[in-house]
Amino acid sequence: MAYIGTKPTVGNFQICDAISVVNGQAAYTMQVGSVNVVPQSANHMIVSLNSCIQKPNSSFTVSGSTITFASNLVTGDVIDFIQILGDVLDLGVPSDSTCTTAKLADDAVTYAKIGYNANPYRNIIINGDMSVSQRSTSASSLTSTGYHSIDRFVTLIDSMGTWTQSQSTTVPSGQGFAKSLKMDNTTADGSPSAGDRIFVYQKFEGQNLQYLKKGTSSAQSLTASFWVRSNKTGTYICELNDNDNSRKISQSYTISSADTWEKKTLTFAGDTTGALDNDNANSFHIAWWLGAGTTYSSGTLQTSWGGVTQANRAVGQVNLADSTSNEWYITGVQLEAGTAASDFEFLPFDVNQQRCQRYFVQYGRDLNGAGDANVGIGQWYSASEVVYNMYSPVRMRAKPTLTSPTVSGGYRIHKAGSYTDVDTGGVITNCDNQAFSVYKSGLSGGTGGQATFVAFIVAGAKLQFSSEL
Repeated sequence: MAYIGTKPTVGNFQICDAISVVNGQAAYTMQVGSVNVVPQSANHMIVSLNSCIQKPNSSFTVSGSTITFASNLVTGDVIDFIQILGDVLDLGVPSDSTCTTAKLADDAVTYAKIGYNANPYRNIIINGDMSVSQRSTSASSLTSTGYHSIDRFVTLIDSMGTWTQSQSTTVPSGQGFAKSLKMDNTTADGSPSAGDRIFVYQKFEGQNLQYLKKGTSSAQSLTASFWVRSNKTGTYICELNDNDNSRKISQSYTISSADTWEKKTLTFAGDTTGALDNDNANSFHIAWWLGAGTTYSSGTLQTSWGGVTQANRAVGQVNLADSTSNEWYITGVQLEAGTAASDFEFLPFDVNQQRCQRYFVQYGRDLNGAGDANVGIGQWYSASEVVYNMYSPVRMRAKPTLTSPTVSGGYRIHKAGSYTDVDTGGVITNCDNQAFSVYKSGLSGGTGGQATFVAFIVAGAKLQFSSEL
C-alpha cells in the first residue's frame, strides 16, 4: 500500500498479560509471557478500562514496566487489555526460567558470555591430568634438573634439598582425576643460599601459541587453573616466562588448609610486547615455584609483564625444602586463552599419550610385563656390528637423541641359530623425526648381510628417544 510521509510503524504489537484489579491499587506491572515489558512512552499504548479507552498521560502514566492509573481502582473494575504498539517495545529483563532456546539467535551466546571455552585442545598444558608417566612412576634422590617421572613436566632443582617425585594416586575427590604429581622432600634445606631454587614447569613450542597474538595490541590473556595440596600452608608463586623475548610475569596463590585439595585460578594479562617465534623451539613456559633463595625473592613480585628482574620472580614463596615432612601435589592443570577458567579438558588416554610421545618415546621390557620384548628388525652389517630399525608411534618434535641404560645382559641380539646378550642397545646412526636406525658394535660371531632382531630380556633394558624442549 502506498503512503505519504513517514512510513507507518508496524510489527511488534503486543497484548500484555491479563492483570487482575486489586482494590485500592493504582499501579500495576506490565508483562508479556511473564516477562516485564517497557514501552517507550504512554503514547505508544492503547489501554482499555471498563470498556473505555483511556487517554495517555491523563488517565494513566507509565514508568518503566509500571502503569499507574489516575485514581485507585476498586473491586469490580476491569482492565480489559493493554496493547503496546510498534517497534518500540522493550521486553526488559527476562524473569527467571522464562528464556527458551528458541529465543536465542545462533550466534548470540559466546564463550566469553558463558565463561566456558568448548574449543578442543584449548588446554595449552599437555598431560595436565598427570596420567602419562613413560619414564617411571617414581624417581628418588633427585638433586638436579630433568624430566624424572610425569611426562612433559620438568623439575629444576638448584642446590635446594633432595627429592622424590612420583605419580601419586592421591587426588581431589569427585573431580575425575586418577593421578597427581607429588614432590616429597627427603633431605631438607632449611637455610637456602641466595641462588638456591626449585620449581616444576612445562615448556611450549612457539608454533602452538600463535593464536595468543602475543606482542600485538590484541594479545590474549591467559588463565591458569589447577588443583594443589600440601602440608605446608602459605604463599606460593606461579610464573609465566616468554623465553623468546626474556619477559616474565608472576602471581601468588595461597594454600590455606594443610593436607587439603584446593583449586586455584590465576589470570595473567595479555602481553602486547614481544611476539613468540613461530617454530618448534622452546618459546614459553609456566612454572610452579616450591622454594627460592634471595636472588629470586628479595624484590617486589612482578605481577605485570616486563623484562627479567631475578629478585622479583618468586617474592613471598614459602620454602617447601625446609623439612623432610613436606610434600606438594598438583593435578588438573589447565592453561587457556581468556579471562575465565573452563572445566578441565579431559582427553582420552591414547590421545594424551600420543601428544607426550611427540617429545619422548620409550621402548623396554618393563612395558611388556614378564615376557621378552622384541623391538627392532635389522641386519648384521659385519661380523661385529648390527643395524636395526625403530619407529616412533608419532612424528617427534625434532630428531631425537637415544639413551640406552646399561643393564647386564639386558639386550639380546639374534643371529642364525643363536644369540648374543649385551649390556646396551646401541646408538642412533641415522634418523628423521619418526624412523631411527640404531647401530650396535663390539659384537662377534655374526655374518654380514644376515637378518637379525633385537629383544629386551632383563628389566630396566630400554631405548629412550627424546626430543624434549
